[in-house]
Amino acid sequence: MSLKTEIEAQIKQAMLNKEKTRLTALRAIKSLILLAETEKGAKEEITEEAELKLLTKAAKQRKDSLEIYKEQGREDLAEVEQSELQVIEEFLPQQLTEEEVRHEVQKVIEETGASGPQDMGKVMGMATKKLAGTADGKIISQMARQLLS
Repeated sequence: MSLKTEIEAQIKQAMLNKEKTRLTALRAIKSLILLAETEKGAKEEITEEAELKLLTKAAKQRKDSLEIYKEQGREDLAEVEQSELQVIEEFLPQQLTEEEVRHEVQKVIEETGASGPQDMGKVMGMATKKLAGTADGKIISQMARQLLS
């Protein structure tokens, strides 16, 4: 089942259950998918990889907004962002722990034969592709920098 079909089914369920916040988050995801499909001019299904990128970007935006709202003491808005983030994360793959990311980045370093900070680009390119959707880019970068130093 494609993500779009699953989201549409979840929207119907949220309407029936009168879950307003969940419904808002699901509609936002559907909107992102529809925009991506019509972006190129033709109405076609987007790939699973593109769907994953959309969800990852949406989750990152919610996290950033959540931090800003908490810093500014806007708990009412922070709650909305938190609940939408939880809905989006339901459709994302399980995130890796820092130790798992470190292990995967170490494998990439061994595969590429990287020996120092000058090889950061090689390592990051391969690691971000390999860990797409399962780890945040900041964490991957941080681990690569530590392991290459």
